[in-house]
Amino acid sequence: MWPARVKRADYTAPSMPRILVAEDDPDIAGLVRHYLEKAGYTVDVTDAGTDVAPRLRRTPTDLLVLDVMLPGMDGLAVCRALRGDPATAAVPIIMLTAKAEESDRIAGLELGADDYITKPFSPREVVARVRALLRRAERPAATTTLLTYGPLSIDVERHVVSVQGTEVRLTAKEFLLLRYLMEHRGRVLSRDLLLSDVWDYSYTGGTRTVDVHVRRLREKLPFMVEALVTVKQFGYRLLDPPPALEPLTAPRA
Repeated sequence: MWPARVKRADYTAPSMPRILVAEDDPDIAGLVRHYLEKAGYTVDVTDAGTDVAPRLRRTPTDLLVLDVMLPGMDGLAVCRALRGDPATAAVPIIMLTAKAEESDRIAGLELGADDYITKPFSPREVVARVRALLRRAERPAATTTLLTYGPLSIDVERHVVSVQGTEVRLTAKEFLLLRYLMEHRGRVLSRDLLLSDVWDYSYTGGTRTVDVHVRRLREKLPFMVEALVTVKQFGYRLLDPPPALEPLTAPRA
C-alpha cells in the first residue's frame, strides 16, 4: 500500500517592492524598467504627470521614480501634490532631472523629494539609489520602538512622529534624518556623516541636501529650531538634554 499522500501547504511567494516610473521618454522609461525588473522589482510605467497620483491611490506603491520634465503636469507639481495628500505623502520619491543647476535640484528636495539623479545617468545607479532608499524607508525590526525627545516622539514601527500627541507628517527621508539625530543626540554630526549614514551610499549631490532637509524639519517641528544647533562649516548637533519648553501663557480674561 502506498503511503498516504501528504498535502503540501499552500505557498505564497513574498511580494517584491513595486516601483512606479513616471517618464515620458520611452527609451529612458524602458531602460529603467528593464534594470529595475532585472533587480527583482515589480515596475509600472506612466508617461503623464496627471496619471501619477491616481495610480498611487489605486495601487500600493513602495517608491516613485519621477521625471521633472513631464508633459501636462511637470514633476515638481506632481511632487508638491503628492506631499500635500495624506494618502501619498509618505511615498519615497527619486526625481530624474536633465537640469544640472543646483537651484533646480534643490527645488525638488524642498518640495519633498527624497533624492534626485541627473541625466544622463547609469541604469545601475538608479537601481542602487532605489535599493538604498527602500532599505532606509522600510520599517525596521528595532528593539526600541519608541523614541522621545522633549515634546517629540517617534514610533519606529509605525513610522509616526508626534508632538505632544499631535501627529506630524514627514517624508521618508525627513523621518530617517530625525530618527538618526535623536539616536545620536548630543554628538556633533558632520554633513558628510549624515549623507553616508542617512542616505546610505556615497552621495554625489553635495552637502546642501542635508541643509534642505534640516530646514524642512525645523519648519515642520518648530521645537527643532532651538534644539537642533548648526555647527558652522561642519554640521549639526541635537542638544542633550533638550531645551526646556516655554510655559504656555494663560489667556486673558
